[in-house]
Amino acid sequence: MRFCQFERTRPPSGREQPHKRSRLRRASVARTDNLLSRTNLLTAINNNIFRRSNIMKKYLSILVVLVAFTSCTTQKANVSERGFTTLFNGENLNGWVGNKQAYKVESGTIIVDPEGGGSGGNLFTEKEYSNFVLRFEFQLTPGANNGLGIHSPLEGDAAYVGKEVQILDNTAEKYAKLEAYQYHGSVYGVIPAKRGFQKPIGEWNSQEVIVKGQHIIVNLNGETILNGDFAAASKDGTLDHKEHSGLQRNNGHIGFLGHGDVLSFRNIRIREL
Repeated sequence: MRFCQFERTRPPSGREQPHKRSRLRRASVARTDNLLSRTNLLTAINNNIFRRSNIMKKYLSILVVLVAFTSCTTQKANVSERGFTTLFNGENLNGWVGNKQAYKVESGTIIVDPEGGGSGGNLFTEKEYSNFVLRFEFQLTPGANNGLGIHSPLEGDAAYVGKEVQILDNTAEKYAKLEAYQYHGSVYGVIPAKRGFQKPIGEWNSQEVIVKGQHIIVNLNGETILNGDFAAASKDGTLDHKEHSGLQRNNGHIGFLGHGDVLSFRNIRIREL
């Protein structure tokens, strides 16, 4: 009987599979490199997000400060204008009487156009006022001359039968030799105002006139240019040596008194005292 002999197969030794182990090692290194690359990418993305987050926080902080500042400024403006009534609506001359041919509304302003008739003439409020705070803005042209009438009747020369606060281009050469009481902000013929606080021609000036009893204050662009008393200033006669019957009045219309020159007014409002 013959027996079949089977050849024993020996398991391969480690030295017999070098290429396979090399491939495994390279695959493992590749996986590790890939993992590191992904980790670095995620780290870079996180760092970028963090930087952007910090930038956004910074901008948000700035925005919060700006909003707070704007709110505070607006609140202060609203407080300072509390109690004021608008005299000019920016659209038409409702509430005003007088020369509406020369006084015209353009782009939210009242423009005095002497070519409209009456050399500009006068424009008065329909209502009469006694004690008040009046605020407005005005824009001069070279050599412009106008006036602010207070406590004035509708007829007669407001500078005498009422009171006139001068509106004038102080820098014009033709006005270089005027009397002190004829320059801008003065109560014409009665109380002179300080000079040197007008803005350059063409820019808007801001003016406030406060009248209470015999007392008057004129503030121009934040500077008090006149602080006086009608009775005290005229007790020994007026500076222009003329009769000013309007000094005895304590009530009347407010108006703009034209003298043939072009200029503009806007943001006219009043608070009665």
